[in-house]
Amino acid sequence: MKPITQKRLQQLQESYNDNPVQKVLRHALAKNPLMDIAYVAESQLETNFKFSIDLETLPVTNQKSSGRCWLFAGLNVLREVAAKKYNVSNIEFSQNYLAFYDKYEKINFFIEAIDDFLDCDQDDRTLKHLLAQGIQDGGQWDMFVNLINKYGLVIKEAMPETHSSSNSAYMNRLINIQLRKYAYTARELFQSGKPSEIKSLKEDTLARLYDFLATTLGLPPKSFDFEYVDKVKNYHLLKNQNPLDFYKALNHNLDDYVSIINAPTKDKPFNKNYTIQYLNNVVGGKNINHLNVEMSRLEELILAQLNDKEVVWFGSDVAFFGDRESGIWDDTAYDFDSAFDMSFRMNKEARLDYLQGAMNHAMVITGVNLEDGKPTKWKIENSWGEDKASKGYYLMRNTWFSEHVYQGVVHKKYLTKSELDTYNSQPIVLKPWDPMGSLAK
Repeated sequence: MKPITQKRLQQLQESYNDNPVQKVLRHALAKNPLMDIAYVAESQLETNFKFSIDLETLPVTNQKSSGRCWLFAGLNVLREVAAKKYNVSNIEFSQNYLAFYDKYEKINFFIEAIDDFLDCDQDDRTLKHLLAQGIQDGGQWDMFVNLINKYGLVIKEAMPETHSSSNSAYMNRLINIQLRKYAYTARELFQSGKPSEIKSLKEDTLARLYDFLATTLGLPPKSFDFEYVDKVKNYHLLKNQNPLDFYKALNHNLDDYVSIINAPTKDKPFNKNYTIQYLNNVVGGKNINHLNVEMSRLEELILAQLNDKEVVWFGSDVAFFGDRESGIWDDTAYDFDSAFDMSFRMNKEARLDYLQGAMNHAMVITGVNLEDGKPTKWKIENSWGEDKASKGYYLMRNTWFSEHVYQGVVHKKYLTKSELDTYNSQPIVLKPWDPMGSLAK
């Protein structure tokens, strides 16, 4: 390894002082954000909030300081179905209700997974990964389906938000302390010849953490009353609704929807089905399943569902080229390359392989603009509240879509027979740390 010398530092400083552009930028950046300096004003000419397909949808929701975007996005899909069924101008389901069961199921999944690591080396990579991850707010589409299929839906009034549900970081930290403590204690019991004591340790940990969730998030209801006024001002009261029956009454089977991804990496050939080891929330629930396709095919499938007037749950990487105030994700809007005289561009494959890109946020596509049948921009329902973007609705340019969207969820009827057969086949199992196992937050 070659050290940095004082002589080399002197040469670098002299070279820098001879560059007037960097000097001007340094002065500007003393009191201005990086993104403002690199902003390309001309880009906004093509990012007006006008779309050739613009589905009528409900007001946005707000996940606040939590990583529950995937739950919010999933419920935003279902509440569109419910709004039509009950003929209402707005309806919101309890995200806290599903978050409670998601947390408890993830706790149980973690505890059960540790059984596989009772006698492995302390530095086993998979064990270290599970311990580092612990449980999180984040999730994926199939995890949402698992929760709905097992616990159903309740309206928001039946289990409203608490401070911990909307500000979940400290709650998660305390849970993870307990889970890592469990892993340590279970391994110590096993390695000291007391494996029979692990069962009672499990039961005690699960009981205590149930109490913790009930105290921080509230007790989930077993039934609820649904009181509403429809669009023609008629009053309705549905009493003693069972959460699972309430979901089934929507007649919208989530098992009919499949996760399509675009992961153009050499280890994931297209037109194959993939799952991720040790990634799930519900033990015994549906496995995480991803059908990997070319980006043009992912786009085609999403357009097919939008053309049929149905919104689309999708996952993307919102860390790049985005203005959260104006609500625009546009890779042409920022020119860091010219500003700093070096390229910041990596292709999609390289970003995935070298940990520069991942599916970290889930939202809902509600519209698209087509020119000559080709998309130019997409309309997005986010879950960051109404005070940003266009009343909480965002826009992404199609070039950004191609680079930073990794996943879409569409009805299986849009797949070819070959694609559906592949999706239903035995999946290729990816490592727990594969980027396709990242959780949307």
